[in-house]
Amino acid sequence: MKISDLFGSKKCVLSFEVFPPKKESGVNTIYDTLENLKNLKPDFISVTYGAGGYANGVNLTSEIAARIKRVYNIEPLAHLTCINSGKSDVLNVLSELSSQGISNVLALRGDRVEGAAASDFTYASELIPVIKNAGDFDIAGACYPEGHIESSGLDEDIIHLKNKVDSGLSHLITQLFFDNSLFYSFMEKIQKAGIRAPVQAGIMPVINKKQIERIVSLCGVSLPVKFTKIMNRYEGNPEALRDAGIAYAVEQCVDLITSGTRGLHIYTMNNPYVAQKITESIGSLIRCVNENPEQ
Repeated sequence: MKISDLFGSKKCVLSFEVFPPKKESGVNTIYDTLENLKNLKPDFISVTYGAGGYANGVNLTSEIAARIKRVYNIEPLAHLTCINSGKSDVLNVLSELSSQGISNVLALRGDRVEGAAASDFTYASELIPVIKNAGDFDIAGACYPEGHIESSGLDEDIIHLKNKVDSGLSHLITQLFFDNSLFYSFMEKIQKAGIRAPVQAGIMPVINKKQIERIVSLCGVSLPVKFTKIMNRYEGNPEALRDAGIAYAVEQCVDLITSGTRGLHIYTMNNPYVAQKITESIGSLIRCVNENPEQ
């Protein structure tokens, strides 16, 4: 199944993201995670790219995606980055994905790696036509409600996003954010720019302080006062901070669903407990929206 078909049949699509273990020896751990996630019945599960393992994570990503499809009967979305790759490398990955029956790919630039060989790609927009020409793939892309951390501003970012969508993207998944008003403002801007692809809101439940610090340093996302107060109040109590982080994410999700957001993409951090708590809290809302699309 192509994920784009889900947006034709549902008003709100729910998906999870998992990442491969850094070492091949940790494969069983991710499979234990998937065993728990499957019971939550997401519409699809995305698998990040190049997180270690054998063959620089490529085979492991493909293997996990194939298991999601064949064993759990859930559609996988395989991430594919290009900044550190040659065209032949990308084509080899696509051939492997195709051989596994995986037809959904998230086209990403990826993070630059110091010392990596020269790449044939600079931007994700250059990767999209390569994927299109390599087979019958459904291609998703990333977007940034607050602008990419390396861009000069959101307006410039949206121009590049329009180019990516016009190159053949079927839907978009946002970087995580903690202020829904920024997401709504972003949606208004991209619609004015003529971007009509469905957009899933990326939500990450923050459950520890180190996670927050890493997010801010890597993504440059802003932290609302309400969010900061919660984190500061409970940072000394891991259980309380975990529950507060989940509650904040649920509050975001309820507002987004009620406001007509086309989908939610939960960054699970391979934590099935967190995914379960959120899904249990919003499952009835998503079912209501999907079963009563005219309301």
